[in-house]
Amino acid sequence: MVMEVTEKERWCVVTGGRGFAARHLVEMLVRHEMFHVRIADLAPAIQLEAHEEAGLLGEAMRSGRVHYVSADLRDKAQVIKSFQGAEVVFHMAAPDSSINSYKLHYSVNVQGTTNVIDACVEVGVKRLIYTSSPSVVFDGVNSILNANETMPYPSKHNDSYSATKAEGEALVMKANGRNGLLTCCIRPSSIFGPGDRLLVPSLVAAARAGKSKFIIGDGSNLYDFTYVENVVHAHVCAERALASGGEVSAKAAGQAYFITNMEPIKFWEFMSLLLEGLGYDRPSIKIPAIIMMPIAHLVELVYKLLGPYGMKVPQLTPSRVRLLSCSRTFDSSKAKDLLGYAPVVPLQEGIKRTIDSFAHLTPQNQPKKEVNDRVQWKKQIVIAIVILITLYLNFVATTGYSAILIPVLVASMIFFFRGIFPEKMKLLGSKKDD
Repeated sequence: MVMEVTEKERWCVVTGGRGFAARHLVEMLVRHEMFHVRIADLAPAIQLEAHEEAGLLGEAMRSGRVHYVSADLRDKAQVIKSFQGAEVVFHMAAPDSSINSYKLHYSVNVQGTTNVIDACVEVGVKRLIYTSSPSVVFDGVNSILNANETMPYPSKHNDSYSATKAEGEALVMKANGRNGLLTCCIRPSSIFGPGDRLLVPSLVAAARAGKSKFIIGDGSNLYDFTYVENVVHAHVCAERALASGGEVSAKAAGQAYFITNMEPIKFWEFMSLLLEGLGYDRPSIKIPAIIMMPIAHLVELVYKLLGPYGMKVPQLTPSRVRLLSCSRTFDSSKAKDLLGYAPVVPLQEGIKRTIDSFAHLTPQNQPKKEVNDRVQWKKQIVIAIVILITLYLNFVATTGYSAILIPVLVASMIFFFRGIFPEKMKLLGSKKDD
């Protein structure tokens, strides 16, 4: 079936259009009546949430200004079909970055992006804006302070997501000029805001489990967080710059751009502001990254063994520890100069809006925990003891490095127990209820 597009209609496609930032981009495009929007995503049909159904998106879908198409980027035929008649493609689709599967990330971020580029060239798309990541220049070891786009890709990345994102980004920039296609890459740093399904929900879950009290590292590492509305605004700025023609588009095309709120902040201060705003305690116990790293490696090993049997993706992984303890700030001057980008929402206002949007996650709005918490923590203790004994027998007893590893194991057990015990059952640093 060939999609029919009238001459008066200008269409764009948003791949991964049901993702966090992509939903905000779709709404911005509809609100400003820039294009008719085709949302391309994996689900066979779109399922609108109640507020979407009653809001701008639902109205736009009923009027025909927004269409949904099911498409797997790994299937080139599906990609070509979803791009027919489109003038612009915002390529925002990517797998969950917390899943460290090279096969998955390569199939979407590299092979899928290759299909996106080929489809753009084949059907005559004029502009392609690719959502990349600042992690394409992060080696997982060295902190980054105010880096600009001259910083090269490292010889080794922090994880498979970053490595394949870098490959996809390079393909997009190389494709600039093919059959008249203009491209550029947006590198938004640490996106947050209403509708986020990872950062804030994970923070609250950790707080409710008593695990949000820890600071990995010394707590002084700086970060650039970017409010989601600024991220989608940067995408629109990029599209407008590429569409401008002449010297403006010539300079803007074929480039990558760091996008931030231009307000660096200490990573753990940002987390504390979110937690406090939602009614939870600030993290206060500092754990050196050198202690957390062997625990994270162990957790990753356990996940590799038990993941196929249904174990959830762990939050504590080596790449995550490195992300939480390093500084990562970026210079957005290039985006300002060539795209006309400037944040439209200040950092503190973005934090306030985010907290307000998650009011349902405050302690007073949470259901009471059931008695099975006791059963759950008993299971966790048994698992922890078995793992630590196994680690001791395999690494301490056989290698002779007891002077180094035994303190690490003891510290691991202390921090683990401190994190999993329900508040009324803390043995370490507990306080009586008032």
